[in-house]
Amino acid sequence: MKHLLMAVLVLISLQISAQETKTDQPGWQGKFEQLGQMLPTPNEYRTGSGAPGPRYWQQRADYVINAELNDDNQSITASETITYFNQSPDQLKYLWLQLDQNILAKDNNTVKTLNTSVRDSVSTKEMAGQLALYDFDGGYKIKSVKDAMGNPLRYFINATMMRLDLAQPLKSGEKFTFSVEWSYNIGDRMKDSQRSGYEFFPKDGNYVYTIAHWFPRMCVYDDYIGWQNKQFLGRGEFTLAFGNYKVNITVPSDHVIAATGWLQNPKDVLTAAQVARLEEAKSSFEKPTIICTEQEAREREKGHAKDKKTWTFQAENVRDFAFATSRKFIWDAQAVKVGSRTPLAMSFYPKEGNPLWEKESTKAVKNTITTYSKYSIDYPYPVAISVHAASIGMEYPMICFNFGRPNEDGTYSDQKKWGMIGVIIHEVGHNFYPMIINNDERQWTWMDEGVNTFVQYRTQVENYPDMPQRRGPAAGIVGYMKGDKSLQRPLMTNSEQIIQFGAEQYAKTATALNILRETVMGPELFDRAFKEYAQRWAFKHPKPADFFRTMEDASAVDLDWFWKGWFYTTDHCDQSIEKVKWYTVRKTAADPENKGKTVKSGDLATKGKEEGPADFSNGPQPFTIMPTDERFYGEFKNRVDDKGIITKLENKNFYEITLTNKGGLMMPVIIEWTFKDGTKEIEKIPAEIWRNNETTVTKVFAKDKEVVNIVLDPNKETADINTDDNVFPKMSSSNKFDDFKKKN
Repeated sequence: MKHLLMAVLVLISLQISAQETKTDQPGWQGKFEQLGQMLPTPNEYRTGSGAPGPRYWQQRADYVINAELNDDNQSITASETITYFNQSPDQLKYLWLQLDQNILAKDNNTVKTLNTSVRDSVSTKEMAGQLALYDFDGGYKIKSVKDAMGNPLRYFINATMMRLDLAQPLKSGEKFTFSVEWSYNIGDRMKDSQRSGYEFFPKDGNYVYTIAHWFPRMCVYDDYIGWQNKQFLGRGEFTLAFGNYKVNITVPSDHVIAATGWLQNPKDVLTAAQVARLEEAKSSFEKPTIICTEQEAREREKGHAKDKKTWTFQAENVRDFAFATSRKFIWDAQAVKVGSRTPLAMSFYPKEGNPLWEKESTKAVKNTITTYSKYSIDYPYPVAISVHAASIGMEYPMICFNFGRPNEDGTYSDQKKWGMIGVIIHEVGHNFYPMIINNDERQWTWMDEGVNTFVQYRTQVENYPDMPQRRGPAAGIVGYMKGDKSLQRPLMTNSEQIIQFGAEQYAKTATALNILRETVMGPELFDRAFKEYAQRWAFKHPKPADFFRTMEDASAVDLDWFWKGWFYTTDHCDQSIEKVKWYTVRKTAADPENKGKTVKSGDLATKGKEEGPADFSNGPQPFTIMPTDERFYGEFKNRVDDKGIITKLENKNFYEITLTNKGGLMMPVIIEWTFKDGTKEIEKIPAEIWRNNETTVTKVFAKDKEVVNIVLDPNKETADINTDDNVFPKMSSSNKFDDFKKKN
């Protein structure tokens, strides 16, 4: 009974101690607790492992579109037939469609909600945009909405959304076919800075049209929120359902079109020579084939054909459709081997893009789809297209619009070249995120922009070793992380409320995933889990929890602390070495009162340059190791080899290091040891070292050799915002971290 009572008292004491440690610790925030209620409860649609559940479902929308682009007044007139498949378990009384062109309608909410101010020397272009001074009649003109029998359907428009009321509820497993007729005026991108529109070339009087979100599109209805009907204000992009498309586009006969999908009637719209070149391109694995030459484009620029041609494209299992058209286009293509497929990497560009575009664009497309395929799934579509347009980077299935224009004399800087290659990789990469792994862009920007920027970084590193890297390396995010917290938002924030959009949704996400790969998990483990996520959610609609859970499920690494810090907070990493104690084992049991003295930075002497690096001038402090007392063995009958253990430890150096975490972001501890003989060792400690105390930890390290320098995060892997307190012995103001690393 006495032993039982003692055991209970010990247990209570331990529980009280744990509670005191947990609740009394200043600043304790439970950073290693599981995400728990922060993530939705797993169900039969989305499992706790992060995989689609056994009853996962998603809707489908097929489109047949007939459109004509008027090159005289820059407008589009079109009609579409939509077949909507209700694959949900729910009965739907109405359908929602997106009318994104209404962002340019008179009295739109984007202009109303824009924050503006007056400042001296403001440009006319900026003021005209802020005050909507351009006399432009934008937005959809809906002519009719009818059912399959031609009967009018009741609808109403709420800004960028249109609700279609059904005469009879659409039951689970049923489909509904209806048609819409509409028109709209195409905007001048130079003036409105929109993703879709035209660019005018005054010298030859021609246009390049880059046309996107140009037709009424079905909103997503899913198991997570029902109808996604968050209004389009300009920043938060698109949430779309997969489906099949057949699109007929009528343009002047001297135009060349690039579009989502595969061209169905090349002989109707191309010359015999161009058709032959297109066939040749299907086996041109070594370099691009020019299908429409610059000489041909220059000839087309001189005339403005009045007759018309209709180009027909088909695309299967895509979430959207975009196209570009102009009489100015040069067109090249190259075959790419991706798994069992041979898609064509293509570029369309006016002469103003050469020679840079002919040299680099299709090559960048090829590098992108091969590298992204390695990290996700094999590229599944027949084409991947890069179109040159001024001052833009924007993505759609199989096609994207990209900047990067040389000077008028054809010269260009390295900055221009790398900027163009970077934007092409990024926008072509969006074919995977979100065009295939189809997240809700309107709500979670980081899931496509940030994840895509991370794989863009991998693509650049692996294919362009001389390219300066901006977003991805940990050191590149430090400036943002140490900035004004009032201007920062957690990654788990809707895009319309973000202030530093590029730094957060693009760069911070890419950096977080790069750190996760290189420092936390290791490349092999990360790559397997990351690829599992892509394979699970290809052609589906993943949510943040699906990504978080899959990465853990496929790696057996508990990452809740990582998601919490990087995605749910604005914490930053700021680790420091507070103090170091150097010990050696006392040879005898003499001097039992000498328990070791703390060696602080002020106790260290720095020798002259001719004498080598800093030294622990006071020498080590001795401590005693005693044979194990019998009471510590409890009921065990066997014993450790006291003498053998003491012998092993006698000649070692022990370094007791106290570290602090000032920034709140939990990160691994990376220590570089420099020994007296000049050799170095890097030791990585998992972030869980902070699990019991989130601000201060102490740890003892046993080393065979004497240490002269200790550095935290020597290769700048953790985005530590102040590395000058990462070195021991402490540095003078004239001897900062970077200078120290150069010397050592």
